[in-house]
Amino acid sequence: MKKQLLLILLILFASFSFAQKSMTHGRLHVTKDGHYLQYEDGTPFFWLGDTGWELFHRLKLEEIGRYLENRSQKGFTVIQAVILAEFNGLRKPNQYGEVPFKDLDPAQPNEKYFQLIDTTIKMAANKNLFMGLLPTWGDKVTKAWGEGPVVFDSVNAYTYGLYLGKRYASYPNIIWILGGDRPPYTDSADYRPVWRQMARGIKEGAGGNAMFAYHPAGGHSTSENIQNEPWLNINMMQSGHGSGHDVPVWNWITKDRNLTPTKPTLDAEPNYEDHPVNPWPKWNPANGYFSAYDVRKQTYRSVFAGACGVTYGHHAVWQFYSPREEKINHANRYWTEALDRPGAFQVGYLRNLILSRPALTRVPDQSLIVAGQGEKGSYITAFRDSANSYAMIYLPVGKNIAINMNFLKGNKVIVWWFNPKDGSVKKTGEKEKAYVMSFTPPTLGNENDWVLILDDPTYNYDMPAKRKE
Repeated sequence: MKKQLLLILLILFASFSFAQKSMTHGRLHVTKDGHYLQYEDGTPFFWLGDTGWELFHRLKLEEIGRYLENRSQKGFTVIQAVILAEFNGLRKPNQYGEVPFKDLDPAQPNEKYFQLIDTTIKMAANKNLFMGLLPTWGDKVTKAWGEGPVVFDSVNAYTYGLYLGKRYASYPNIIWILGGDRPPYTDSADYRPVWRQMARGIKEGAGGNAMFAYHPAGGHSTSENIQNEPWLNINMMQSGHGSGHDVPVWNWITKDRNLTPTKPTLDAEPNYEDHPVNPWPKWNPANGYFSAYDVRKQTYRSVFAGACGVTYGHHAVWQFYSPREEKINHANRYWTEALDRPGAFQVGYLRNLILSRPALTRVPDQSLIVAGQGEKGSYITAFRDSANSYAMIYLPVGKNIAINMNFLKGNKVIVWWFNPKDGSVKKTGEKEKAYVMSFTPPTLGNENDWVLILDDPTYNYDMPAKRKE
């Protein structure tokens, strides 16, 4: 009884706070060129996601508050969480003893279950966080693997979507993510009609104010098979954890950017920090775990290839492993101990870096790299802005490179080196521009990754990576 009373009081408090302080820049929109995201008032939005998949199922409200505050302080902008959780999410109650539906029926939602989600969304809004809400994990539509059970068809998917759309119509900080680690169709079955009806219900219920993405299975992008779905606003890919190091996600981003109709794209699930490296389903920790360096290489290279952002994940955090839960795939620490792992800080530095220069006019441009390009773990990515006022080049391995400087109009260039490990910046000064210039980062070799920033002095840019909200 005391727990229920506390929950009610917290819900009332969060509702009041939500009324007093909501998102400051409005809802999200796709930019006119179709490549990036911006707020309603034109402010650039950088998707820096965190996979909190089991958030509603495994955490109490005070724990959710701790988690959201931690991610807000680090600069995250999107929390990806699942309303109908993957691990027995229909039958096993949440931490307040509630299941989502009566008799496993999507047409009979349990009000008490959804109150926790209401409060979480409001808490997130007060921290300027968007919720990337998955209405369901994919095993409730197509089992394929996992616990299921399959409960959705085209009829009740619309009913459930309409319920969600109406319930959250006034919440400006929601991005709907359908899918849940499952393909939209297979050789033997087509699940797109179910997802279409769920999207239709949400959009109708929300009065048209709904933005949609789709979380695909590992090793795939939504551009492969639902690129032309009219409800899909954002393409997502899952470069994942099952194919070892240095999956060429930069090529996937490039492919997506060149498709029509043009849509923003991002890697919504790259390799998790502290996840076993070797391919699924073995996950043998004897082969090592993905490090913060592995995370940096994949996140930076997808963004520099033209993504609208990127999602970070930690292997203990997505499952919220704790003494209450059985560990999944060899998690090596509790979620509370994993919140401040190095990679979680370092992806925040990436967001700061991108927003320290004009972010919505970024143009991927590999022609900038004249010499020094490598393969796989040493592959370099580069972009400039459409006004040719600056360029950034990510070096996953510290080494000498040569850059085509013809993109700059003037005769001088300001050179900076940005350290992705700690967010620090070294200015090497203003130099006379040559057609091709060589640059050597402060440290060399593997695990010494750097970003080279080249500014046109006439634009008077500040030091890179100053935090912007």
